[in-house]
Amino acid sequence: MTQANDRLRRLVEDEVGSCCEADVAERLAGLEALVGDLPSDTASDLRTLKALGSETRYRIVRMLAAADGELCVCEFDPVLDVSQSAISHALSELTDAGLVTRRKEGKWRYYRATDRAERLVDALDATREDGS
Repeated sequence: MTQANDRLRRLVEDEVGSCCEADVAERLAGLEALVGDLPSDTASDLRTLKALGSETRYRIVRMLAAADGELCVCEFDPVLDVSQSAISHALSELTDAGLVTRRKEGKWRYYRATDRAERLVDALDATREDGS
């Protein structure tokens, strides 16, 4: 028995008072089912969560989710305490992660939060409000 399985056996034994190999096998099967229930495209989820892991990118998503429509790239500069280059880089990463869309009109670029970004912001707000 591996060290991990030995620890699992001790846990099951502590929980139910006794333990046999069948108990450990049953618990392992349940745990493997949990892992099997993970989405097949975790890379997309991880890219999205990573994109929100920067304060600048998080604040941009918040601004766009709260905006009524699009914001021009030039509108971020006066309110974010970072360089134009950092804003451009953040917007590019957010676009790649599927959290914002962009369109170009003449020399201006406009950005909008995607439905996914808005739902993520709503989920964060909802869990913060109920104390979770």
